[in-house]
Amino acid sequence: MKKINLLNTSGKGLAPANLIVISFLSAILIGTILLVMPFSSKLGHSIGFINALFTATSAVCVTGLVVADTATTFSIFGQTVIIILIQLGGLGIMTAAALFSMILGRRMGLKERLTLQESISEFNLQGIVKLFKNILIATFSIELAGAFILSFSFIPIYGFVRGVAKSIFHSISAFCNAGFDIMGTAEQPFQSLTNLNNHAGIVIPIALLFILGGMGFVVWRDIVRVRKFKEFMLHTKVVLIFSGILILTGTILFLLFEFNNTMEGMGFFQKLMNAFFHSVTPRTAGFNTLDVASMTSQSQLITIILMFIGAAPGSTAGGIKVTTFAIILFTVITYVRGINDVNMMKRKVSENIVKKSLSIVFMAFSLILLTTIVLLISEAGTLAECLFEAVSAFGTVGLSTGITPSLPFAGKIAIIITMFFGRVGPLAVALSLTQSKANKQLFTYPEGKISVG
Repeated sequence: MKKINLLNTSGKGLAPANLIVISFLSAILIGTILLVMPFSSKLGHSIGFINALFTATSAVCVTGLVVADTATTFSIFGQTVIIILIQLGGLGIMTAAALFSMILGRRMGLKERLTLQESISEFNLQGIVKLFKNILIATFSIELAGAFILSFSFIPIYGFVRGVAKSIFHSISAFCNAGFDIMGTAEQPFQSLTNLNNHAGIVIPIALLFILGGMGFVVWRDIVRVRKFKEFMLHTKVVLIFSGILILTGTILFLLFEFNNTMEGMGFFQKLMNAFFHSVTPRTAGFNTLDVASMTSQSQLITIILMFIGAAPGSTAGGIKVTTFAIILFTVITYVRGINDVNMMKRKVSENIVKKSLSIVFMAFSLILLTTIVLLISEAGTLAECLFEAVSAFGTVGLSTGITPSLPFAGKIAIIITMFFGRVGPLAVALSLTQSKANKQLFTYPEGKISVG
């Protein structure tokens, strides 16, 4: 009997970037079929195809936007399907496929290694299988440790069985930056962690899981192996420095703008903790401890900016990625100063990387603009609400001002597409630019003059 390789596609020669896209689509389709079944719902009847598709896409793309409250709508089976889809989406479908391939005792060939390399944004092919194993061990260890720590807070509140279940679910969802929660009740659905925003044993561990999940596998390895900041790769330095700047700046601004608004009545430590949480969660995590709809316009704008930037490449996070943001920032500074080469921390950034960064940002702006227009045409909400929703979908964040459950059909389709491209699109384009067979020009056109600015 001929062996089937989970990472190959019958020798059709599909590029790794295409394989990644197809794998995400396949997982979404399977998830939709399972979630549309009556036994996935607590009420015993189907939630409908479009709602199942929306939920499956949100889970696989680790977004967290939901049209139906996860805790009150889905049965234990449905919630289990959702958390499995989140885990698959967080690891990367190709990484999960490689895991099953290894379980079945199959060796990975060159094509499979290349696909795995690009799926986790690794720079070198050498040692990719060992790195992959380390990623799996680290992922499951961190999620297990997170669940264990959370259980000390959840078990006293919900009892042993429910407490353990909530600990496991929220640890995986947090580490994968998914934003799904099972905290809703019939009286108060879609509550996320708003009723537990005074509980440091829940808020802080979940925030730390966001950060660890959003750092990226390459950064983990560099920190564990090298341990000295001066000797880190440029990639690791940029991720750590800019992540720190964004988290610190966000914390200060949220504390300032929400001090006497959504944080009114809290003690200073609780305010600081929630400001920190809401500085971290827009970087694609999706949980919230404060009512986003009640936030000031300034805080909502800060949230949009943080959602757009996202976290690190090769992580469970979305957005344009913090490294892309850093490259664009340094490119602008470089050209304003009249310098030709883009330099970061005594290292030159290649022109190809700069072009890719500009392409990703332009595509992101275009997708968000198009999605916002569709939401406005379908009368999904105000301009601010629609823009917030579009950026949240693209950044695979999951935060919302509250319009997601009432989205019209066209709005749901637009958000589904945006979530998918937010998770796969920029990555796939970047990969195809990296691996594409160069279409080299055999000639050069005369230089033309054009004015800009």
